Amino acid sequence: MPKRWRIRPHDMDRIAALERAAGVPAVVAQLLICRGIEQPDAARQFLNARLADLREPDALPGARQAAQRIWAAIREGKRIVIHGDYDVDGIAGTSILVHCLRLLGANVGYFIPDRMSEGYGLHEATVRRLVAEGAGLIVTVDCGITAVAAAQAARELSAELVITDHHEMQPTLPDAVLVHPRLRGTQYPFVDLCGSAVAFKVAWALCQEASGARKAAPVMRDFLLQAVVLAALGTVADVVPLVDENRILVRHGLVGLRQQPLLGLRTLMRVAMLDQKLHLAAEDIGFQLAPRLNAAGRLGQARLAVELLTTDSEPRALELAQYIEGLNATRKSLERSIYLAAKKQAREQFDPEADAALVLAARGWHAGVIGIVAGRLAEKFHRPVVLLSQDELGVKPAVGSGRGVPGFNLHAALRACSQHLASYGGHAAAAGLRIADEAIEAFRAEFCEHCASVIPPEQRWAELHIDAETPLAALTLNTVRHIEQLAPFGQGNSRPLLCTSDVHLTAPPRRVGEGERHLLLKLMQHNLRLRAVAFGGGEWADELSKHVGNGPLSVAFRPVINVFGGRQSVELELADWKPGLAEPVGGELHAATNGTPAASFA
Repeated sequence: MPKRWRIRPHDMDRIAALERAAGVPAVVAQLLICRGIEQPDAARQFLNARLADLREPDALPGARQAAQRIWAAIREGKRIVIHGDYDVDGIAGTSILVHCLRLLGANVGYFIPDRMSEGYGLHEATVRRLVAEGAGLIVTVDCGITAVAAAQAARELSAELVITDHHEMQPTLPDAVLVHPRLRGTQYPFVDLCGSAVAFKVAWALCQEASGARKAAPVMRDFLLQAVVLAALGTVADVVPLVDENRILVRHGLVGLRQQPLLGLRTLMRVAMLDQKLHLAAEDIGFQLAPRLNAAGRLGQARLAVELLTTDSEPRALELAQYIEGLNATRKSLERSIYLAAKKQAREQFDPEADAALVLAARGWHAGVIGIVAGRLAEKFHRPVVLLSQDELGVKPAVGSGRGVPGFNLHAALRACSQHLASYGGHAAAAGLRIADEAIEAFRAEFCEHCASVIPPEQRWAELHIDAETPLAALTLNTVRHIEQLAPFGQGNSRPLLCTSDVHLTAPPRRVGEGERHLLLKLMQHNLRLRAVAFGGGEWADELSKHVGNGPLSVAFRPVINVFGGRQSVELELADWKPGLAEPVGGELHAATNGTPAASFA
C-alpha cells in the first residue's frame, strides 16, 4: 500500500546548540534531536550506554525476593525447574538461569512447553507433572503472570513458585513470588524490559546472594557478562524498544557476542556464517540468529535450542546447530507458502484498503509460523492482522496469532472481543489466541468493528517518518560512520531514514534471495552511483523496471556501510520509492514533477 512520507522538522539553531554542548558531529546532533534527545547529558548517556548505568536488581520489583527464594532452594538441595517460553526471549532467559544455577551447584532442569500441543504459558497440568517428577521450586521465564490456577496448584502441592514475566497482567495475580517491571504498586523506571532481561536481573541478584555482597564473585561476574549476550539476544528478538536499559544490554551484548560468546552461540554463528564478521549489529541478531532459534520453538523443538545455548560439548553443539539450521530452512518454506495463501485470501475475500483489520483463517496453516506471516501482512497492509490455523479435523479450537500496528493495542482489542475467544494473551504489539471454528465469523466482525472505532481512517496509511532529505553525495563513509554512533538500531531507535529526489535507475532491478523476495538496484544521482538493496521489495520489480531511463524517482532509504573483500563502501537500504520528485506539502512529501529539498543533511 502507498506510504505517506513525513519529514521531521530541521532546526539549524537547535542542531548547532547540541553539537557544541555535547561535542558531537552535526549529523549526530540532528539525528538525536529527531529522537527527542536535546539535553547534552541525555545525549552523552544515550551515546555512551555504559554497562554501569544498568539499574541494580534490587530496583526491579520482586527480583531480590526471587533471588533469596532460589538461593535458599539451592542450599536445601531442592530440585529446581526453569519453565520458559518457546520463543527466543524465553529460550534466552531460560538459558541464563540454567547457566547461573549450574554454576551455583543447583539441582536444576528446564522445561519448555510444545508450542502446538501444550501452547503458551504455565498450565496447572504442567505444574502437577513437574512436581510429580520431583520439582520443589518452579521458576518461570517470560510467562506465568496470568497463571492463577497453576499457582494455586503449586501451593496445594507444597511446591514453591517464582514467576518472572513482562507480559500484560490480569486483575487477579498468581499467588507466588512475582518479578515484573510493571508490577502493580511499584514504580520501576523502565517498564519495557523483555523476559530475558528480567531473568538477567534475577540472575544478577542471585549472584549477589551467593557472593554475600553487592559485588559478585569473579567467576560469577564473568558469567554475568556472558548473560548480557543472552539478554541482548532476547531483547532484539522480542522487538522491545532499544532505549534505556535495553540499549545498554544490546550494545554490550553485541560486543560480547563477537568476543566471548557461549559455546552454543559461537557454533550457531559459525553455521550462520556470522563468525567472520568484524562488526556485529542488532540486525545480525534480528535477521540471522533469532530466526534460527525461533524456528526451533515454532516447530516444537524449543528445548533443543535451550540445550544448544547451555551445552559445554562441542560435538553436541555442532549437531544441534546444524539441526536447527535445517529447522530454519523448513520454517522459511512454510512461511512462504502461508504468506502467499493468506495474501491471496486477503485480496480475494476482503478489501485490505477499506477494512480496518484482517482476520484470515484456513486449515493446514502451520500454527508455529502464522505469527511471522501475520507480522508481514500487518506491515504490508498497515492493518492489525490475525491469522487462524484451523484444526484439520475441526475438533480442536483454531490457534491464532495476531500482530498490530504502531499506536494500536492488540491485547486490548482481543480483550474487547474476548466473549468469542477460548483464550488469549500477549501484549500491545503481538498476541495469541484460541477460538472455536463456529465463533470465527462473529469474532471477525467484532474485531474489525473495534479496530474501525479506534483507528481513524486517516491513520490507516503507513507512514514513513524521515529524519532528513539529503543528496547522495553527502553520504560519505565518514558521515555514515558518524550515523553508526547511534547504534544499536531497532524498535524505538530505528536506523536513520533519509530521502532524496532526482534519482535514476541505471539498470533493471534484480530479484535476489530465497523466493526472490529482495531486490538489488543500481541508482545514480548527478553522476554519483550507489548500490541499493530493497529487503522484501521483490514485488516492486516490475513497476520499477518501467522507470529505467524513463524519468526520475524519489527514494526513502537507510544508509549502511557494506564490507566486502576487506573494503568498505556506502550502500542504501531502500524503504520506499515514488515516481517523479518529492515535493514537501504540509509536513508530508508527495510525488511531483518538480520540487525543492525540504531540508539539508550534511
